[in-house]
Amino acid sequence: MVGHHVIHGGYNRIDGTGQYSSRNFAVGSLWRRMVDWFDWMLPEAWSAYHNQIHHYRVNEPADPDFFEKYTDTWKLNREFMTGLSMLFFKWAFAAPNTFKALKLAERRRRQQPLPEGFDPTLTMTIYQVFRLEALGQGVYTAFELITRVMGPYLLLHFFLLPLPLLVAGPTFFWHGVANLFLAELVANIHGFFVTTFNHTGADVYSFERGCAPKSPTFYLRAVIGSVNCSTGGELNDFLHGYLNYQIEHHLWPDLSMLSYQKAQPQVKAICEKHGVPYIQENIFARMAKVLQIFTGRARMRRFPDHLEREEDLLDWDDRSARDPSSGEEAPRLVVS
Repeated sequence: MVGHHVIHGGYNRIDGTGQYSSRNFAVGSLWRRMVDWFDWMLPEAWSAYHNQIHHYRVNEPADPDFFEKYTDTWKLNREFMTGLSMLFFKWAFAAPNTFKALKLAERRRRQQPLPEGFDPTLTMTIYQVFRLEALGQGVYTAFELITRVMGPYLLLHFFLLPLPLLVAGPTFFWHGVANLFLAELVANIHGFFVTTFNHTGADVYSFERGCAPKSPTFYLRAVIGSVNCSTGGELNDFLHGYLNYQIEHHLWPDLSMLSYQKAQPQVKAICEKHGVPYIQENIFARMAKVLQIFTGRARMRRFPDHLEREEDLLDWDDRSARDPSSGEEAPRLVVS
């Protein structure tokens, strides 16, 4: 909850100490990562993935959080694959894909070409990391992923943290390790749903082409390509991690959590006045709709091409570019 809004810059203008600045939070050292946001993925990798790509490509084919395209590639039973995705979401999806976004951003800043045959929109799994490495097409190695990204969390969280239990004997220690792994499975399921419900469901629009950042189409897509869960009330919002304000968040990514509470009724009223779809349901209804998409029982709602505002549309060059959000190197706009 804290990491998401801080790294978006929601507290850059509020915190005078710099501790909760998007430039300093959870980066610079392993200690800062441990103190601020310790998880399977690097915070700076999540920023490259989420802030620089997802927020500018919502429900487009190249959006890393457009999950319908991933599930369409599954060859095994979709119910089985959905269950695996829930249990291993952070390990198998979040860690390798966010790290890929970071490595691609680093290459672009150094103006390095991508490996021949590498698809920057490819979904990374542990299997893909090893496969591309063997083909000489990877942007990072499995060794990097383990030692820099996943290894520190694995060792410190699961083995160093329960170390004091050895005083009571090895049985207590290993029970502690087992409990931490069981808790992590629950955390993976939680991470799966809080990541997927925001833009997934048969009532949510998807888009075939990109649009210019900050254009009228960009803001329309922020509303009709996003979903709010039940909002209002400190306890309710806390339990949702303030991720229940997705529509307002995609309109203004760098607001504080309190600001989203204030903006939500006004945004909803404007949408109702002008007939713009504003989706808001409780978390359980959204979870059911996510599962319908993942299991193939429903499809996302495709926005009609003839209703697009042509002057706002563009195609992206994903192999070299500039990031529209920060001025750093990232996918270039190619207007057509």
